[in-house]
Amino acid sequence: MDSNSALPLVKLSRSDFELQYADEDVRGLQVVTVSGDPIGRVDDLLVDKEEQVVRFLEVGAGGFLGLGERTCLIPIEAVSDVDELHVYVDLSREHLAAAPLHNPHVVQTGSYLNDVYEHYGYPPPWTPGSETR
Repeated sequence: MDSNSALPLVKLSRSDFELQYADEDVRGLQVVTVSGDPIGRVDDLLVDKEEQVVRFLEVGAGGFLGLGERTCLIPIEAVSDVDELHVYVDLSREHLAAAPLHNPHVVQTGSYLNDVYEHYGYPPPWTPGSETR
């Protein structure tokens, strides 16, 4: 993938993509670290249209009544567990707070998405030799 080109990602809420299992739809669930620190809520899932897999959680964090809320992307590889109310991520609150800023209204370039994966310590799935989930 060219680092300046956009990966063919689409929000689940704005696509006709259907998840294989209903319990994979974690939108609206609370995101917490493995130590139990609350992060925010899953606003949406970003799906790779070509590979037909979820690549990122789009998470709204912080703020009050929608003011001051920050949106971040979390690679699906960081999810360690899911229950009826929570998505657990194998990250610290500080690590998430330092993540690259995400603007949900802008098409994300390959360079930005590579930076997100690098920040979290995972190889981007579109690079040679990496395995997809």
